[in-house]
This record gives sequence, C-alpha cells and structure tokens, in this order.
Amino acid sequence: MAAEDDAQTAASAASAASAASASAASAATAATAVRRGVIRLGRRLRLERPAHDVTLLQLAVLAELNDAGPLTPGQLAAAQRVQPQSLTRVLATLEASGLIARQPDPGDGRRVLLAVTEAGLNALRRDVGQRDTWLAEAMAARLTPTEQELLRLAGELMARLAET
Repeated sequence: MAAEDDAQTAASAASAASAASASAASAATAATAVRRGVIRLGRRLRLERPAHDVTLLQLAVLAELNDAGPLTPGQLAAAQRVQPQSLTRVLATLEASGLIARQPDPGDGRRVLLAVTEAGLNALRRDVGQRDTWLAEAMAARLTPTEQELLRLAGELMARLAET
C-alpha cells in the first residue's frame, strides 16, 4: 500500500514538473513573440513620426511631465532611468524652445520643478496624434474587431509589465 502511495506521489510530482516545464516554455515562446512584435511595431511607429525638431528623448520627457505632473530634474531622470547629467542638455533645449518651464517647488523653495508648457503639450499631441492615427488606420484595415480588442488588452498588459 505504501509503495502504491509512493508511486502515485512520484507520478503526481512528475506530472506537475512536466506541466511547469511546459508552462515555462510557453511563457518563453510568448515573450519572444511579444518582444519581436513590439520591436517591429516600434520601428514602424518611429517611421510615422512627423518631421520636426523634437527628439525621442525630448518627447519622452514631455510625456513623463504630462503624465506625472511637475517633477524635479532628479525625479525626471529617475523616471527615465538615466543619470541626471544625461538630461541637462535635453532640459536646456526644451526650456529654450518653450516646451517646458521651471517653477519653484511650493513645498521646498530651494528646489525647482519642471512642467510641460502648452507649446510642449502641442508638440507631444502632434507627434503622438500622427502615430496614433496611422496605427488606428492600420488596425482597422488589417484586423478584425476582436483582434483590435485583443491588442487593446495586450497594450494594457504591456504597460503593466513595463512598470515592474
């Protein structure tokens, strides 16, 4: 009887290990497909950018300030995962172009906060708007409504993954 129980336990363990291995392989395959798709779509979306003087890093800074609100240069660098010194020239260019503005921190007068200006919002909207228009048209032309909804959900899931 004990030998039968041991055999059943061993069989259950082997089955669980096999399922875990298959699940890991499935996740790896899915990860590869997502990475490849994101890279290809990212390249295509970069091609759809309007021609203007705002770089991708400058757009990332404008988007962060738009999403998070006014930030210190250090907070902005941390959010972009770069050294503060790496943003010095970018911030100077954005400020000189009138796309961001410095303002005193109401909680600490020694610190400066950076905020996106109306001109910065307009530059961000132009860039994002053109790419969103292209993507919406491509999705409508090539995908079923169910596939479009699946991509919407996938976009939300990818945003959650990016936050980890």
